[in-house]
Amino acid sequence: MQDTAALKRRTAWLSIFSNTTLVILKLIVGLYVGAVSLISEALHSGTDLIAALIAFWAVRKSDAPPDLEHDYGHGKYENLSAAVEALLIVGAAVGIVYEAVDKFATGEVPETLSYGIVIMLVAIAVNFAVSRRLLSVAKLTGSQALEADGLHLTADIWTSVGVLGGLVLMQLTGWAWLDPVIAIFVAGIIFRAGWRMIVESTKELTDESLPPDEEYRIGEIIETSPEVRGWHCMRTRKSGSYKLLDVHILFDGNMHLARVHAICDEIEQAIRKEFGTFDVLIHPEPDVGHVEDTKVSIYQEAHGARHE
Repeated sequence: MQDTAALKRRTAWLSIFSNTTLVILKLIVGLYVGAVSLISEALHSGTDLIAALIAFWAVRKSDAPPDLEHDYGHGKYENLSAAVEALLIVGAAVGIVYEAVDKFATGEVPETLSYGIVIMLVAIAVNFAVSRRLLSVAKLTGSQALEADGLHLTADIWTSVGVLGGLVLMQLTGWAWLDPVIAIFVAGIIFRAGWRMIVESTKELTDESLPPDEEYRIGEIIETSPEVRGWHCMRTRKSGSYKLLDVHILFDGNMHLARVHAICDEIEQAIRKEFGTFDVLIHPEPDVGHVEDTKVSIYQEAHGARHE
């Protein structure tokens, strides 16, 4: 657990360092060249920096152990940071459109565009490497904050490509209107990514259940024990990197408590082995006198349909 937390923090620091460097370089070159698109791109990278700082804060906060006020830990801070980053992405897209529309009326081709082209090539290379690292660590650790930051940087790559294309075409053709056209197109891509992140973050902040396939697989794991008579009242959700499950499992009413406890431990270990970090709460009960809920009926029907 400590190694995972340290890896997440180091990766978040990498994003902060790279974004800080790119903001400074883009702003200096943008002011020197006099290209509004480069200055806007510097401001957009500033948004990335804010997002990286939020991700770093969320990773440290979410790794804090449970306390008296947070019995289930602090994983929701990752979901919250992902939602904030998504809003920043959408805001950046709207800002790019605003600047692009303004450039239709006032745009003119600035001089020394070659400096801008070089810095955009550097920015694309750096953001590609850092975003791949962020997404790789996010997949390994299950960190939504790092995933959101990685997706944010991926969106920034498309912005940089659009700005680079506009600079190159302006230098070759002298057509200043190409820059805002490309910027609006890229803004649409960014807005789509941000909106998708808002939807996903909202689902987890409102405790949406895990995907049906995962719940069905959990049911299959429970049923692998020959002493299990059935299960019901399954409830699942996700909190940051953690997944949570509570479920009622049916046993023979005459079975010794120690044996029931041992079987529950085996089921918990099997679930964690397949799904990773998982907070599992099992309520054992006798296989008579209980009332099944609707979820178990749905999965029993699905189970039967798959075997027909």
